[in-house]
Amino acid sequence: MSTFQDYVDTFDNESGYLNWAAFGPLSPSVREEVFADADLLGSGRPSSLSLVAERIGQAQELVAELLGGEADDVTLQPSSTHGLMHALFGLSGAVIASTAEFPSVSLTLERASTASDRAIIPRWITPEDGRVTADAVREALDDEVVALAVSHVDFRTGYRTDLAALREAIGPDRLLILDAVQSFGVIDVDYSAADVVVGHGYKWLRAGRGSAFAWFSPRARERISPVLSGITGTTAAGLFVDELPAPAPSARAFTVSQPDTLAAGRLAIGVRDVRDAGVAAIEERLAEHVDTVIEIADRHGIEVRSPRDRVERAGIVALAPEEPARLAAALANAGLVVTARGSSVRIAPHAGTDAATFALLDEALHAFGNETFTSA
Repeated sequence: MSTFQDYVDTFDNESGYLNWAAFGPLSPSVREEVFADADLLGSGRPSSLSLVAERIGQAQELVAELLGGEADDVTLQPSSTHGLMHALFGLSGAVIASTAEFPSVSLTLERASTASDRAIIPRWITPEDGRVTADAVREALDDEVVALAVSHVDFRTGYRTDLAALREAIGPDRLLILDAVQSFGVIDVDYSAADVVVGHGYKWLRAGRGSAFAWFSPRARERISPVLSGITGTTAAGLFVDELPAPAPSARAFTVSQPDTLAAGRLAIGVRDVRDAGVAAIEERLAEHVDTVIEIADRHGIEVRSPRDRVERAGIVALAPEEPARLAAALANAGLVVTARGSSVRIAPHAGTDAATFALLDEALHAFGNETFTSA
């Protein structure tokens, strides 16, 4: 893959898919590589196993490249929630988080608090529209606060929080723990404001489940205890018996066991593809497609709850129709795949979403707005 257009051309799924914020159908390159890796693992030869195991280092290097960090600071995880568990269970003090966060953040923080016998104290905030802004965070700050845990992009509204503003709000002595599942690979941003970044490849990277990662900055490693450090996270160079080695002094301490090499391969290929295409170019095309969704919704009188300013959003458009269940059914009947929750219908295009999909959406909303009903 050499150009942005090459990347766009890999979107071979059928027209009508607008659910990338929930799941990204695997890309052709990911499918091809995972089949090849599976064949190697099928041989059982040590040389084949070692070849596939190289995917772990490749994934760490590629993720670090997009984050602007070091590969040794990147750990591969079964899910982004596992990465958040390593970060939150190892803290002591108050941690600010929104009550409207995705449960990967909120529930993990609550469980960490319970397990620590309240050594970790959730400092819940309920900002307007669930948008975690610098002002909302400042109001919750005091000397007990040691960290802020936040999603880079709100899964319900698509609001993208301002990392630089959050860093300025909490100051240099508190940790910024970031869930970047809805932004990594499609938003070109400086992640250096954060201390911990977790992500997952099964959405926008098109790499499937199990392809997650967590990056721990040197400052984070100084302040987070590796409570969940497992057999791979010790100072031992290999297998150990009759001893209990200490956690490793590196980010490796925040691992439990060897990663799934097939998942590492999927992550590596997914990240490589967006790296080669250019994250800035992907963001620009995605922004254009979000504009298109908003324009279609406006034209048919459907309320949009998501931000309209490009700097405040990513790839999610939340619609708030008067009859969300009926709209969801109409979109499904038209062959459109979206996510419907409560009073909201979430539309999530990608950089490779084709014109036919937007035409389907336009036609479906037009028909929805012009339905008439007669009583018997």
